Amino acid sequence: MSFTYANILPAGRASKLATGLFVLAALSGTSLGTARMAMAQTSLNPSVRVATPLPPAGVPINPVSSVPPLPTPEALFPGIFGVGSYLRDHGIAVLLDNVDEFSGIVKGDHKGSTNAGQYGLETDIDWERLAGLTGFSTHTVMVGRYGIPASRIFGDNLNPSQEIYGAGGNVAIHLVYAYGEETLANGRVDVIAGRIPVLNDFASNPLFCNFMNNAFCGNPKASSDNFAVSSYPDANWAFRVRVRPTRTTYIQSGIYFTEQNIYQAGNGYRSGFRFDSSQISGQTFPVQVGWEPSFGPDQLPGHYALGFIYDSNNHNDNYIDANGAPFVESGLPPKVRKGQTAEYAMADQMILRHGPGTTNGLIAFGALYHNDNNTSTRTSQASIALVDHGFWKARPQDGIVAGFSYMEVSDKVGKTEALQQELGLPITGTGGQFYNAAARGVQSHTYNFELGYQIHVYRGVTFAPDFQYFIRPNALANVGNAAVIGFKSHIELF
Repeated sequence: MSFTYANILPAGRASKLATGLFVLAALSGTSLGTARMAMAQTSLNPSVRVATPLPPAGVPINPVSSVPPLPTPEALFPGIFGVGSYLRDHGIAVLLDNVDEFSGIVKGDHKGSTNAGQYGLETDIDWERLAGLTGFSTHTVMVGRYGIPASRIFGDNLNPSQEIYGAGGNVAIHLVYAYGEETLANGRVDVIAGRIPVLNDFASNPLFCNFMNNAFCGNPKASSDNFAVSSYPDANWAFRVRVRPTRTTYIQSGIYFTEQNIYQAGNGYRSGFRFDSSQISGQTFPVQVGWEPSFGPDQLPGHYALGFIYDSNNHNDNYIDANGAPFVESGLPPKVRKGQTAEYAMADQMILRHGPGTTNGLIAFGALYHNDNNTSTRTSQASIALVDHGFWKARPQDGIVAGFSYMEVSDKVGKTEALQQELGLPITGTGGQFYNAAARGVQSHTYNFELGYQIHVYRGVTFAPDFQYFIRPNALANVGNAAVIGFKSHIELF
């Protein structure tokens, strides 16, 4: 039997629903849309779900469905002239937005300014409400990206000043992810499968993208140092399961089938719509456990997580060849190591409440991330930050953010660069799977500081002036400290 909306809805409702879908398709096709972002690089939906504990016993996760509630961000045109409201009533959420980030270098070895941005279209469908498929939903995001970060001008490739750039294939439409989700036992069990980035659910936190520097947003930058730990806007075939033994605890794990070329424009990866398995090179196995308590009479929420990631791929050693000698001296290829590991810890805690919401207050958060020193470039990262929303009663939707990040480069990368320097060879900046073309010396460590103020301009519109300071850019002592001033804007159209 052929499937149409008329099979599941009365004729009049099917016609109206089909009309609504056609209008939205036309809108998104005209504007070449992308994903929802509340000052974010990514659709926040996956990380928000990780950070949402179960409701009290006897309270459903969603009063109208066993699927978790669809995202409902503040938007410029929230009902899309009645069409969006009707679709949402039937379990279909469509979100269209734009994020734009501008940075100008006011101190540094080189001056200049750049702009980067992304438009996005997200769809979330509750198939229980739409077609009676209990607990089942689907999620897709498509993006288009433009521009480069200003930090490239003064030679920093480790912590880009604008996170919303790159890996989008330089095409109008790039598929970020597409997957199905089954929710069971009132949210105690959640299973997804499809095309999914590892960092959608692991080492993620919706607070990260209050910032503009890639050291924070959309995940700690060290987490995506390894190609096997796929990051937005690129995905792998994957399966993930999350179990919540209690209201405030969870454990999640999965298997992600690694494709080494997902960040490249060739081999069909430019658009993100390559679905065959011919380029799978291994598997990635992440595990994360979390605790999400609330403290005191004000019910101050917190989120605490520990994670471990192993992948089975082949990785080049940062320093030695197969015989144990420095490959710079021997001229032989680097030693190939089977597998790589990473460990991390993350925590955020509201310490002062300003309003009823989960983010209406002063929140402190931090992250520690560590990669395999033998095969990674960014071997470790430590970040701490403060985010405060609602502190100004006259402007309760404004916010202020301040963050600090320390990044350490593998000492094996540094040893290779020192040897190249000693032998008068070009310093390649080798290490891990990323090629630091801007390395002009021996890399070791770097610091980043960011301060921003988020101005709620209008419904669905936010404008955030931003200041960043780079100490030892690109982890190099011979690159001058740099200061960058700019802004991050976000418009949620619907």
